[in-house]
Amino acid sequence: MKVPVFIIDSFTDEPFSGNPAAVCLLATQGDTKALTDEDLQRIGGEMNLSETAFISCDGESSDFRLKSHFGLRWFTPTVEVNLCGHATLAAAATLFYVKGNQSETISFQTRSGILKVKNKGDQLSMDFPLNPSQKQERDIVKDLLKVVVEETDIQDVEYSPNTRKLILRLRDTLPRSYLEKLRPQISMMEKNEPSGQIKGVIVTLKGSESNGCVDKSGKQYDFVSRYFAPWVGIPEDPVTGAAHTVLASYWSKELSKKNLYARQCSSRGGDIIIQVDNDRVHLAGSATVVMCGTLDI
Repeated sequence: MKVPVFIIDSFTDEPFSGNPAAVCLLATQGDTKALTDEDLQRIGGEMNLSETAFISCDGESSDFRLKSHFGLRWFTPTVEVNLCGHATLAAAATLFYVKGNQSETISFQTRSGILKVKNKGDQLSMDFPLNPSQKQERDIVKDLLKVVVEETDIQDVEYSPNTRKLILRLRDTLPRSYLEKLRPQISMMEKNEPSGQIKGVIVTLKGSESNGCVDKSGKQYDFVSRYFAPWVGIPEDPVTGAAHTVLASYWSKELSKKNLYARQCSSRGGDIIIQVDNDRVHLAGSATVVMCGTLDI
């Protein structure tokens, strides 16, 4: 069986930055039966990127150019996940930019329900569920905190039950360079939090000109972040759409803003434009195709 595969750098307009995802095209829904879940997981491990996305056509036809509704699943190198923003962006970029899909908006049937992506030319805008967070008692996660960041540098701790992500907000007086130089003890994070209640840790900082949170043109970011998820086989994710469904809710409340501009400060890095709309959030970004090929299975 030959499976078309692509590598897309998400949330960037430059190759070799942003967050890379592999995207595989499965000709029809029947191909998802020909390839077992174990097969899909093995492909995810073989690609060895934070996520590999599998797109399947809805119905018998395999016309990726004309259809507007598809199935979508995401696999890390070790597990299937319920939501992945950058791989959804990569999947849409594959359909719009590689296959030349003619739709203005395409929708994906996923574990998280129907997700829509709109083609805005140089950017793609994803319509995702907003995932609120709530205050988290530090004592409950104290063992985890001590291997991520100095507790005295933490201003706020919140938890998103929908996504099982923990938010650690740094003190506003800290510079962006502090976040970028942060080196959590990745190997200890799983050991210090084995309950399964947490699947990822977001470390975030309020943006300002004084702390260096500006883009290349000098425009200020509303907030910046990094994301660590060793529980699902991702020590650090370069740019994480799913994390921003949580961050959008948190920072929208903190800053009393619906429109936000953010950067994930990994070594690759990427920019995200955010619009909060009631219980939904629109995450927009660029995507760059860096590889086209075929898997022989």
